[in-house]
Amino acid sequence: MLKEIGSIFSFLTIIPTSSAKLEIVAKYMYLFPIVGIAIGLLVGSIGFGLSFFLDPLIVSLLVVASLALITGIHHTDGLADFADGLMAKGSKEKKLGAMKDLATGSAGIVAIVLYLVGLIVTISLASGYQLFLAILLSEIVAKFSMVLMASIGNSASVGSNSPFVELMKNRKKLLVTVAITLIPLVILGGTTGLILFAVGTTLTIFLVGISTRSFGGITGDVLGSTNELSRLACLLVFVSI
Repeated sequence: MLKEIGSIFSFLTIIPTSSAKLEIVAKYMYLFPIVGIAIGLLVGSIGFGLSFFLDPLIVSLLVVASLALITGIHHTDGLADFADGLMAKGSKEKKLGAMKDLATGSAGIVAIVLYLVGLIVTISLASGYQLFLAILLSEIVAKFSMVLMASIGNSASVGSNSPFVELMKNRKKLLVTVAITLIPLVILGGTTGLILFAVGTTLTIFLVGISTRSFGGITGDVLGSTNELSRLACLLVFVSI
């Protein structure tokens, strides 16, 4: 199991491993929230420590930079492609083509800028333990959202997302994911944790609907976008409560 968890860490972060095969990662996708816990603990601790010495905006910038460094910006790139696909005019095939285009369009650029600005501003509104908690809980929900999407969505086309969607059509795996997600959310966040879980779940269902209507299903870019958008949505809700 440690080998499989290592593969998941390698897939979702910049941690290298020789066993990061797509089939293994897809098979154990239901363990994604464990990686969310690890990332949240690390980045949250960085934010917690820095918040006692630096200006909130500087801390926020460093936290976002840490997230980008640890995750390798894999899913952020998916957010840009997702935005390009949604804004493309024409048939589902043309929209899928826009997502696969290696060149980032204007919609993608705007989406990334708004996303990063949103992260920096939102994170700057919390400090100390609350900042740590916000980062940790939002990261757990972000990873859960990808698993939920793969469980309830269908592939728009054959690609890297296909094994994830196929292998997550398993109710027992989804229940394990829910348990891994809810335990820390409830223990650490209480009612707030449950609210964030509801936010991530609702947003994921919404994105599945949009993707199905626009592309005929979900893709790897849509999965990555869900991770980014769920993180931001949870952070926004956390600092607003």
